[in-house]
Amino acid sequence: MALWGGRFTQLPNQHFKRFNDSLYVDYRLVKEDILGSIAWSKSLMMVNVITLKEQKILENALMTLLTEIKDNPKKMLSSDAEDIHSWVESELVRKIGLLGKKLHTGRSRNDQISTDLKLWCKSQVSLLLKNFHRLKIELLLLAESTQNVIMPGYTHLQRAQPITFAYWCLAYIEMFERDVGRLKDAFKRIDISPLGSGALSGTSWNIDREKLAHNLGFSSATNNSLDSVSDRDYVIELLSVASISMLHLSRFSEDLIFFNTEEVNFISLSDDVTSGSSLMPQKKNPDSLELIRGKSGRVFGALIGILVLLKGLPLAYNKDMQEDKEGLFNGLDTLNNCLYMAFLVLKNIKINHVVCQEAAEKGYSNATELADYLVKKGMPFRDAHHIVGKIVLEAIEKKISLSQINILTFKKYSSIISSDVYDVLDLKSTINKKKSKGGVSKEQVFNTISELKKINNLN
Repeated sequence: MALWGGRFTQLPNQHFKRFNDSLYVDYRLVKEDILGSIAWSKSLMMVNVITLKEQKILENALMTLLTEIKDNPKKMLSSDAEDIHSWVESELVRKIGLLGKKLHTGRSRNDQISTDLKLWCKSQVSLLLKNFHRLKIELLLLAESTQNVIMPGYTHLQRAQPITFAYWCLAYIEMFERDVGRLKDAFKRIDISPLGSGALSGTSWNIDREKLAHNLGFSSATNNSLDSVSDRDYVIELLSVASISMLHLSRFSEDLIFFNTEEVNFISLSDDVTSGSSLMPQKKNPDSLELIRGKSGRVFGALIGILVLLKGLPLAYNKDMQEDKEGLFNGLDTLNNCLYMAFLVLKNIKINHVVCQEAAEKGYSNATELADYLVKKGMPFRDAHHIVGKIVLEAIEKKISLSQINILTFKKYSSIISSDVYDVLDLKSTINKKKSKGGVSKEQVFNTISELKKINNLN
């Protein structure tokens, strides 16, 4: 039975009922709805709406219901209940009779759903933080093992300057650290309870909302009921964080897809995260990474969806807001799934050290160091840049690296070049000169890895 039928003289059209019902989506909030109901029953007892004995009966029945549904929450979907709140109340009445009808005193589905959703979001932030941590640790361990693997860094997908594979790993750790920071910051705004706000203007019962908030694990209660029941900023914020995180995961995936191509061959992916072709027997496709890259779109779409949904709504609650959950659930599920898949990809990845080194040599990634060498000898940088460009052109024509050019050829371009140029052109030397904070030098990378290991208790 609907929770609102008394004012109506006829039953809803069945098509409208199916259109209006949300149990098929919000059944996922059953745990949160039950925990919120238990906390509410304690508040009702404190204002003498129910007795201590009645509160215990309600709490025990609700906990029994949670136990019964825990292993298979989808069995709720066979019910014709309108939403998760209706389902819990009807089951409660079925178990304990008329006492179950007292529980909704002073409470609205408007503050109830916001409370349920915030509780669910809090649990999702905790899960996301765990998944980010696992991925970052795997990247850190890979960085530690690849500190001496030299590879080309890229701009415009053209070989630019030499870096190490460890340095590449640390770049993504930086991105994921920012994602973690945004999650933790968002959590502060989620962690404020709307329960007790009623439909839009509060409750006439003398509920201690701060105590109620603390009983539910919130840090405090909201200040304005009109805002509380219509606020979905936390949904926007979480989907915004998720979108940025998926953007990072998509770039991470694109890099590894590129590194895994036969043309580049810097890495080899494990068989357990790749698939084959139904026609071409030789294929080994990086489907796990391509799917991460592709799934970013659905998270971006969920963010746009909630923004469009809310942009023109007047205060307070409107039924449009029933559409807030499906995109949120799907978006955060997708992010959690992709974080775990990225972890699996890294777990058994193989780095092709020799190929990485050869690519750095062939890409003339040490050309900037040659220009800096000439500057240190007194040549203006613009002239040095031009001369080195000419030297690189000759090296390309001869299909040799800069370090393979003989000294007579160098002197043809500038008499100030001497045999000490070969020390400058050594890739390790090139890398280790970048000693400023955030640079690629072995010392800087080692220090960063050591600090991250210390922070994560890996020493």
